[in-house]
Amino acid sequence: MVQVLSSRVLVRPADPERSRAFYGGALGLQIYREFGTGPERGTVYFLGGGFLEVSGRSAGPATGTLQLWLQVADVGAAHAELSAHGVEVLRSPVTEPWGLIEMWIADPDGHRIVLIEVPADHPLRHRP
Repeated sequence: MVQVLSSRVLVRPADPERSRAFYGGALGLQIYREFGTGPERGTVYFLGGGFLEVSGRSAGPATGTLQLWLQVADVGAAHAELSAHGVEVLRSPVTEPWGLIEMWIADPDGHRIVLIEVPADHPLRHRP
């Protein structure tokens, strides 16, 4: 059996500096650690219960196979803040039939990111 002790999502952006500006600046993710030097350095961000590493460089376009799910306290406030930072909003906040409030954005390479708010009365907030 594999015992997983820690995990992270790896993103290989086309332009590492642009992606660091997006994840660290626009999204406001806090840095866990950095390694290497110069524009090719790696940056690992706290991502709730995991980590997001932006390192290396991609020679090709992003694919639709990577999508990030980020739970936030207030998706409406996140929408206003991210819009003010010029983040590409793919879909404004909507209450889904399953009760979660979801908003979709894209990082500079086109990776889709869903921001989720779990309302106070949602079953995810209560134990059966």
